[in-house]
Amino acid sequence: RHRVQACLWGSACSGAAYDKGAAMTAQARRRFLFLQGPHGSYFARLGGALSALGHAVFRINLCGGDWLDWPEPAVDYRGTLHNWPVFFDDFIVDHEITDVVLFGDCRPHHSSAHGMAKIRGLRVHVLEEGYIRPDYVTLEEGGVNGHPVPSSFQRRASETIRHLAATLLMAPAYPFYRTHRPHSALVEAAGWGMWSATRNHERIRSKRTLDAILPERDKHPIFLAPLQLNSDYQLRVHSPFRDMRAALRFIIKSFAQTAPAHSRLLVKRHPLDNGLVAWRRLTRALARHYDVEDRVFYISDGDIAMLLPHVSGAVMVNSTVGTLALNQGVPVAVLGHAVYDVAGVVHRGALDDFWANPPAPDADLWAAVRRVFVNR
Repeated sequence: RHRVQACLWGSACSGAAYDKGAAMTAQARRRFLFLQGPHGSYFARLGGALSALGHAVFRINLCGGDWLDWPEPAVDYRGTLHNWPVFFDDFIVDHEITDVVLFGDCRPHHSSAHGMAKIRGLRVHVLEEGYIRPDYVTLEEGGVNGHPVPSSFQRRASETIRHLAATLLMAPAYPFYRTHRPHSALVEAAGWGMWSATRNHERIRSKRTLDAILPERDKHPIFLAPLQLNSDYQLRVHSPFRDMRAALRFIIKSFAQTAPAHSRLLVKRHPLDNGLVAWRRLTRALARHYDVEDRVFYISDGDIAMLLPHVSGAVMVNSTVGTLALNQGVPVAVLGHAVYDVAGVVHRGALDDFWANPPAPDADLWAAVRRVFVNR
C-alpha cells in the first residue's frame, strides 16, 4: 500500500526507502478523483488510505456496480457519453482536482477523461492488470501498455458477479451508461449462469484431456495458446485482432500449416471468460477446418502456472501469461503489442517460424527486464 501511495504522491517509486513525512510535506493536500476501478473494494480502500493521510478524495460513479464498490459519498453521473466531457471538465475545475485515478485507460469514459485531464494539466494515474504475475497491479502515470493485492480467483469472480448484478439492478438510475465490455450486464450474467451450471463437467473434461496428453509431451511437444477476454482492451486496441476469435483462427491456421507434424496445440479458456463464446466448439471447428483435429486440444479449467513447465512454447496476443511463461523459461511468441516484447526475451519473427524452433528466453536479460517492471 505504501508503494502505491508513494507513486501517487509523485515519489520516485524506485524501490528505495522514502521519507514518509517529507513526501507528505512536498505533496500535501492533493485532491484525488477516482473513476472506475477493478471490481471490488480496492479503489475504496486506496481512497480511504489517501483520505486518512490528509488528501481530499472524490469519486464519480458511472453505474450501479460503481455505486456498490464505493461505500463513501460520491457523485453519480447519469448523463450520456456525449455530454460526459463537459460534465467531467466542470467537475475537475469546480473541485480543484489535482490527480485522476482510473483503472484501464481505453474505456470510453476513461479515454475522454484522460484527454480532458491532460488539457487541464492534471496528473493521471492509470492502473491495470499487473505486467508481472502473480501479485502485482501495475500503476503508471499517463497510461499503460501501448498508450498489490493477493490474487484469489474465488474473490475476484465473486466481486465481478456482484458488480454486474448491481449494474443490472440499478440500470434505471444510470439510464445512459453503456459498459465498455462487448455485452450488457444482463447478457454477461446469463453467460456466467450457464458457465456455473457446466463448470464441474468442464473441469472433469479438462482433467481427462491433460491426463491424456501431458504424459506424451516428450514424444509430442505441446504448445499452449491461452485465450484472452474479448472485452480486454489490450487485445482490442493493442493488437491487429478485433476479438479473440480472429486471433485463435490465426494461431490454429499457422500451427496447421507450419508446425512439426508430431507437435500439439493446447488452447486454454481464460478463467474469467463469461461463457458467451463456445470456445470448445469453435476450437474444434477450426481444427477440423485446417485438418489438425487430432493435434489441437482444448481445456476450460486448469492452473496455468502448473501447465507451463510441461509445454515447449506459448503463443498469445499480449496476455500477461507471457510474463508467467518467461519466469519459467518457456519460449513465448506474441502477436500484438506487449511491454515484454523485447529482443532476446520473446520470439520476434513470424509465428510460422516459431513452432519448429521456439527460442528460449535469455534468462539474465528477462531477469533485468522484470526488475525494471517491478521497479518502475
